[in-house]
Amino acid sequence: MEAWRRVERFDLKILSKFSSCLGDQQMYFSPLMGKIADILNRNLDSVQELRTLSILMVNISSVTSQNFCERLVNKTELLLDTMDHPQFNTLIRIVRFLQNIRYNYYPLLEKCNCVFISNIAHLNLDTLSFILVLYQSLQFNSFPFQVLAREKLSKMITLPCDPASFVKLFVALGPLAGPTEEKQLMSSLQMMMDKLTSQQALAIVLTMEEMNSKDSYLIEKIASVLHKYLHVYKPVELAKITKALIYLHLHNSEFIMILRRFLLSHLRNSVIPSEISMLVRVTAMLPSPHLDESGLSRMESILPQCSLSDLSTFASSLSTWIQHDRSHLDNICRKNIRLLPQLNTYGYQRLQKANNLNVLWEELKFVHGEWFEEELLEETLVTLQRLSDQITYTNVANLSAFIVKTNYLSAPMLDKIASVTVQHISKIHPLALHSILLPFSVLNYDPPQKDEFFGACIQCLNSHLSLFEPHILVFLGFTLALAECFPEDLIKAVFNIEFLAKLDLHLQYVPPFLNTRIHSRLMEFNRAVCLECPELEIPWFHDHYCQQQYSKVNDRINALQHQVYKMLGEILGGPSYAKPSALTPYGYIVDFEYILDKKKKPFPHRNQGVFLNELPSVYWRPDTHDSRSGLPPGAQRVALEFLDSRAFCKNIPHLKGRSAMKKRHLEILGYRVIQIPYSVWNSMELSTKDAWMEYLREHMFA
Repeated sequence: MEAWRRVERFDLKILSKFSSCLGDQQMYFSPLMGKIADILNRNLDSVQELRTLSILMVNISSVTSQNFCERLVNKTELLLDTMDHPQFNTLIRIVRFLQNIRYNYYPLLEKCNCVFISNIAHLNLDTLSFILVLYQSLQFNSFPFQVLAREKLSKMITLPCDPASFVKLFVALGPLAGPTEEKQLMSSLQMMMDKLTSQQALAIVLTMEEMNSKDSYLIEKIASVLHKYLHVYKPVELAKITKALIYLHLHNSEFIMILRRFLLSHLRNSVIPSEISMLVRVTAMLPSPHLDESGLSRMESILPQCSLSDLSTFASSLSTWIQHDRSHLDNICRKNIRLLPQLNTYGYQRLQKANNLNVLWEELKFVHGEWFEEELLEETLVTLQRLSDQITYTNVANLSAFIVKTNYLSAPMLDKIASVTVQHISKIHPLALHSILLPFSVLNYDPPQKDEFFGACIQCLNSHLSLFEPHILVFLGFTLALAECFPEDLIKAVFNIEFLAKLDLHLQYVPPFLNTRIHSRLMEFNRAVCLECPELEIPWFHDHYCQQQYSKVNDRINALQHQVYKMLGEILGGPSYAKPSALTPYGYIVDFEYILDKKKKPFPHRNQGVFLNELPSVYWRPDTHDSRSGLPPGAQRVALEFLDSRAFCKNIPHLKGRSAMKKRHLEILGYRVIQIPYSVWNSMELSTKDAWMEYLREHMFA
């Protein structure tokens, strides 16, 4: 009460100290904290001291509006530019503020990151671990900082430390560790395991999940430690533990059943929609995923308050329960089925009432699954078009990412994205370019102002090449290649020895799934440049990689391929005339390859077991009769491809960028390409063998 009477008279330094006192009392949402935010809002222009401002920003972050947050960020950036030597703690508070408001504002993050890197020698374990946690939360990847942090943290492994310090080291270094460091960490963890507190054990298991640990002994051991503390964990923590242990493949059915009882107990008592959603989602991951009557009633009672993300979680869980246990075809199952129309109704209502694009995005970014795609996707695009006037340079990347995720080609939305990008390219941060370009490349769509759009993006990219992490440059190159754009500056930046050595080092710091994707995109980018820009004389250096990938799929033939292979044998005159899963130069795998001479007569394959290293390594021009061994004059290779639904956009039969690129490249190599959609092959018109045979003949000899 005394503070309420005096708060208007506090200067900003005293106000910052008082806000920290309220924070210590967990009063982040109190009206008094709101009053402090209001005072700062009114006096923001006069603030000159960044340390004071950063303290206030962190403490009031829970009660700030979007506009106020933007003003705070702009003011912070302005003050930071005027300082020669900002304090570490001040910079950490700035990053923490961005984490609190969930805003990965790259310019400010980069300025803080540059200071952290230049002073890495002065950062201790506490500071390093905290920065890495903040970066992970913001999805901000700084390869130079990760390299320096790993080097410094690795030297601390052998130092004696208490459990608290070890846990900080494990959490910070674990995701960055190489094989040697990981082995040392796991060895130390084994000795520390029995000394862990509840929160330390939680931090360890979540980091083991991130590291994709395969050590079954340690997984069992951490589960036994967690078992001791199950009664003290909050619902959200239990949900995280469940998800981690399932991902780590814990083989302890007794512990899983105990964990399930705790989850259901919290579910019956919870009244917070997001918490109930999380508990329902992880329960559906367990071997016995269904809920009892009370759990379903709890879920049903909060449906009107749920976000689209929560509704999507419930729909996915209901589907899992119905499919998993057919013995529950009783009242519970009937209630499950009855809930589905309610989810649809509340989802439609949620979309129709939406009037703020940024708020809607917060709900949509975690939505996924069949229910959303089948029931709400079209209505969502209608809503986004209704709110398209709110598309700005600040949210255009988020909207682009959503369109890619949905695989839905909406020309009005993409045209608007292109228009906003061209108009405000100077305000868009370069690191947002990949997200913006992706839907146009993936969905194979050219906006009306195609040249201006891609030209503006490429000009921005060329001006900031040094800003990008190595793997992002590779992704950008491939994404632009899908759209038949080949900026020479980017190509020369990627295909040189120095960059590739840097990329190899970078791959040591990324998760296995991302490592695999980067390798694949580099190969595809290399292939596209070789085939479509031979004048640049970039060498093809992925023969061995492509042969490795081919060896993984060469011995697999599905039922459709087997069926078609027999038909091709009948049409062409024998099985030796068609080659299934054929490997082409530059590493493409086509469903079937056959050869026709100049009179359209089938020509037998010389050897059904040709491997990539038996083919010429580099082709600089379209295939001709003498550029491939074994082809008589006038003969032509034909590639026959079957395209499933993934090759087309969700809403219309429009060929996506990857399949269009493959067709383009095979034609450059001299193939005639026949692409048959599954939807046509499995249609009612082609429901007999005679109809299939006639269809194949018609297309094969056209």
